[in-house]
Amino acid sequence: MTKIAPLILPVLTVAVGLLLSSCSSDGSSQTATTQTTPGAVRTVEVETIVLEPTPFEEMIALIGIVKSPRDAILSAQSAGTLVFQSELGTDVPRNGIVARIDAVLIQTALDQSKANLASADARAALAEDTFRRQKPLYQDSIISALEFEKIRSDLNTARAQKDQAQALVAQAEKQFENTFVRAPFSGRVEVQFAEQGEHVMPGSQVVRIVDTSQLTLRAGVPERYAIDIQKGTPVSIHFKAYGVGQRHGVISFVGSIIDAASRSFAIEIDLENEDGAFKPEMVADVFVRRSRLENQLVVPQSSVLRDEFGSSVYVVDRSSGVAVVARRPVSLGASFGGQTVVTTGLNAGDEVIVVGQTNVTEGDAVHSVPSEA
Repeated sequence: MTKIAPLILPVLTVAVGLLLSSCSSDGSSQTATTQTTPGAVRTVEVETIVLEPTPFEEMIALIGIVKSPRDAILSAQSAGTLVFQSELGTDVPRNGIVARIDAVLIQTALDQSKANLASADARAALAEDTFRRQKPLYQDSIISALEFEKIRSDLNTARAQKDQAQALVAQAEKQFENTFVRAPFSGRVEVQFAEQGEHVMPGSQVVRIVDTSQLTLRAGVPERYAIDIQKGTPVSIHFKAYGVGQRHGVISFVGSIIDAASRSFAIEIDLENEDGAFKPEMVADVFVRRSRLENQLVVPQSSVLRDEFGSSVYVVDRSSGVAVVARRPVSLGASFGGQTVVTTGLNAGDEVIVVGQTNVTEGDAVHSVPSEA
C-alpha cells in the first residue's frame, strides 16, 4: 500500500488539468458564436406590390340553391286500382299519361249515360216534330188550346230530359278522364309514390314529375342590401363542389317582402341547363355585384395592420437611398375577396409590403421582391 499511493497523486493532477483545459476551450467557443459583428444592419426579405389605380367591384356573397320552377307531385282524382304507371326516368310530354286507374265501372256508367242521351234526343226530336205539325192545327182551331198546351208541355219536358242526359254524359266523361293522371308540363318521372295494383283514393300522391331543362337559382339577401339589389343586377355563380364551371347571369326576380325569421328577401336567377349539368337542390356560391368603383387603390386585407390607433400598412421608403420600412396610417373602404380599397393614406406608386409585414418594424432595412400573388 505504501508503494502504490504515491502514484495516485500525479494521475489526479493530470486529470484535473485536462478538465480545466477543456472547460476553458468550451467557454471561448461559446463566446465567439454569440458575438455580433460590429456595424451589421438588420435586413429583412419582404414581398411588395406597387399601387396603381384599378377598378374594384364590391360583391355580396350569398348561398344559392338550385330549384325547378316546374316540379309537381301528381295525385289521383278518382278512387280505384292503379293499373298503369310510367317507369322512373321516363320523359313524358305535356298532357301525357303518367298513370291510369281502373275505369271499368266508370266506362260502363259512361256508356249508359250516352245511351240515355240518345233516347232523350229521340224523344226531344219527336216532341219537336209533333209540336211543329200540331201548331197549324191549333192556329186553325182544329185542336183545342188545352190539347196544344199539352203538346207544348211535352216538348219542354223532352228538351229538359235531353239537357239532363247531356249533363250526365259530361259528368261521366269527366269521371272517366279523372282515371288518367296526366303531366301538366313536359318533364321526367322522378318519384313513384304508389305501386301498380295498389288501391288509391282521390288526393293520393302517385308520381312526381320534374322539368330540369330550365332551372332557377334562389338565394336570400340580407335586408341591409335592399336598395342595392334590383332586377337585372349581374351575378357570378360558382359550383365548386360539383366540378362545374363558373356561370354568369342576371337577377330575374327580386322579392318585395322581408322574411321575418331570416331578415332577408328572395332573389332568383334563371339557369339554363341544356347540358343537364345542374340538378335541383344543388348548392352554389352566388356573388352579386353591389357596386363598381373606378380608379381605386387596392391592397390585400392581410397587409393591413390594426391596433388601438387604427389601421395602417407598411411601405418601402427609398427617399434616403436605402430601402427602409415606413408605417402609413390608412382609411379603408369596400372589401371583397381578400382585397380592400384604401381611401386615404396611400398614393399611386407606393410600394406596399404584402408578405413579411409581421416580421418588420418601422425603420428596418429591407430587401424587397415583387409579390407573385
